[in-house]
Amino acid sequence: MTRWVQAAATVIAGLVRKVRRGWTRAAAAGAASMLQRVVAGSAAATRAVGRRGAALGWPRIALATAAGVILLGGGSALLRLAAPVETPGGLPADGETVVFTVAPGATFGQITDTLVARGLIRRPLFFRVYARLRRDERNVRAGTYALDAGTGWPRLLDALVEGRVRMVAVTIPEGFTLPRIATRVAGITELPADTVRVRLGGEDAHTRWNLPGPGLEGYLFPDTYLFAGGVPLDAVVDAMSERYRSYWTSERQARAAELGLSEREVVTLASIIQAEARASGEMPAISAVYHNRLRIGMLLQADPTVLYALGGHRPRLLFAAMDSVADHPYNTYTQGGLPPGPIGAPGAAALDAALHPAEVDYLYFVANADGSHTFSRTLSEHNRAVARSRRGAAGAGPGGG
Repeated sequence: MTRWVQAAATVIAGLVRKVRRGWTRAAAAGAASMLQRVVAGSAAATRAVGRRGAALGWPRIALATAAGVILLGGGSALLRLAAPVETPGGLPADGETVVFTVAPGATFGQITDTLVARGLIRRPLFFRVYARLRRDERNVRAGTYALDAGTGWPRLLDALVEGRVRMVAVTIPEGFTLPRIATRVAGITELPADTVRVRLGGEDAHTRWNLPGPGLEGYLFPDTYLFAGGVPLDAVVDAMSERYRSYWTSERQARAAELGLSEREVVTLASIIQAEARASGEMPAISAVYHNRLRIGMLLQADPTVLYALGGHRPRLLFAAMDSVADHPYNTYTQGGLPPGPIGAPGAAALDAALHPAEVDYLYFVANADGSHTFSRTLSEHNRAVARSRRGAAGAGPGGG
């Protein structure tokens, strides 16, 4: 029995050597198909093997010998080695998505075992032979994959070699602060959320990515991104900061210079506009209020900056809370001009509004119950608007009572 197995192994090894000297992947796929037919053990398969062997341009004797060795009773041990492997719990239905992970440094044998366990292949011996024919045993890339059950060997191995890993969509909404971004990002980096918050929140983190700063607040651009599971945190910041940089065309840079604002100041103003506006259509008018106040040296009195100084959103902004951060550099009720940096991540609409305020002379606005705003030119007009909207109002904007 051992002699037959050794003979078969010798023939297959010779076949592999022939293939590795010059076969294409298509030829390798054909050989794998033939090997599977041989294992099936039918006379028709044997005849098919002979025809395909001639078409591939190498001596029929190799496959004929392999087929003969396997089909003879003495080859039953090899047949057992090549028999379909049962998957615990049964095979997934064709078309069902199967998720699995190839660990960094895994051997091809370990990878094959994973594919068997997940029900993606049933003949590990010949799958390994097929991979060797293609010279791809050492070319599989680590990562998490999502492939359909019933995927053929060529497509399966192509996906592993090309690294078509499972991609996860991550959406960062407009206005998100770094702590909220960190929570979203932690899930795909597979790092603890606290670790991500610390790394994103470094005061000098902006210098590594050549951003205006201070820190990364406001510069991780809100958008939907696709990342592979377990992606390094630096790669996430790379993608988001690059998306931010793509916003700054030469025309927008020229417009900021025309307004007398630095890039950091535009983003800071845009982050306040983003936090105030419920509807993008009102952003240019809100922007105009702040531009007008900056021009005449009036305090911005933007509630979102005080909330940022307090550490985040609160149902109501009370005077006692405002007094507790009276000296905070982000408190625009007590500190003149723009705060030191952004208070969140503004989207393109808010940035556009910061660069292109409406041509109006408003100095005040107050939020209405439906989220819209009433704009006013004078304090007396504004106080009347506040009185009208006080019941059920979301809160007052600049100069609100």
